Amino acid sequence: MSESAPATTELTSQYSTQVAGDLERNLKEQERLSGEIEALQGQLDALRRDHTVLLNIQQVLGTQATAVTPTTAPTAAVPAPRKKAAASDGRPGTRKSTAPAGKQGGKQTGKKAAPKASTTRSGPTLVDLVRDHLAGQKEPRSAAEVATALGGQHPERTIKTTVVRTTLEGLVARNQAQRTKQGSSVFYTTPDAGEGAAASEDSSRQSD
Repeated sequence: MSESAPATTELTSQYSTQVAGDLERNLKEQERLSGEIEALQGQLDALRRDHTVLLNIQQVLGTQATAVTPTTAPTAAVPAPRKKAAASDGRPGTRKSTAPAGKQGGKQTGKKAAPKASTTRSGPTLVDLVRDHLAGQKEPRSAAEVATALGGQHPERTIKTTVVRTTLEGLVARNQAQRTKQGSSVFYTTPDAGEGAAASEDSSRQSD
């Protein structure tokens, strides 16, 4: 009986040591998998944000393409009243036909004058505001930071972060801005500012 008790105690200690080691390896494996899952989730979130930005750019480009076509419509419709007026000169009811033609001409001239008035009253576009703001910054800025700054400078305008992000991506596509990623965050800067920052880093390294 006395010999079996130490043997049982030794086996118990061995099992306890083995179980403790298995638990430690299990926890390390959980931490490793959790880190990989977080990294993959960050990549997935970044891809989803890029997808949303690309969709917004596609929509903006589509609206700009459709906005150009109506400008040609009034010019094509202008000769129509002239033909009707010329054809009605030889008919007895010329007075009745000329009056609607005058009204139509007045409406068309009013429609043409409306865009001119709107262009003179409108201020700088959002693209100009975003580009000028980036040019005045020495460090990269996110779309939310740019939208907040412009909203404070121009409280009369409704500036949304999604629209600012779309505008920034448009500037990147035209090589008027640079896009950098820090983790899952996206920052923007002007090409000149990016080159100046790189040059300063190179000079600091050479001096060291």
